[in-house]
Amino acid sequence: MKIYTYSEARQQLAELLSCARREGQVEIRRRDGQSFLVQPAPPRRSPLDVPAVESGLSRTAIVELVRESRRSTERLLPSRRRRKPGARAGKSSRR
Repeated sequence: MKIYTYSEARQQLAELLSCARREGQVEIRRRDGQSFLVQPAPPRRSPLDVPAVESGLSRTAIVELVRESRRSTERLLPSRRRRKPGARAGKSSRR
């Protein structure tokens, strides 16, 4: 691990950061004996950033499979009553 004095770190900041990226971390020491470690932060990635899966299916085939699965699900679920347009959901409007 490379060690810089405070003055060297100020004068050579770009080099210090490059060194920290290459070696993992660098140390900066002040005259009064305090030491500080500088290390690169891990890259920020989205949890949704996942590798793609090659399925070999075309876009049209995938869309058709999704539609088919929705039709199958609709047959399994009990039918819902259809409300009249403008009717409110929830409690009855009668008083």
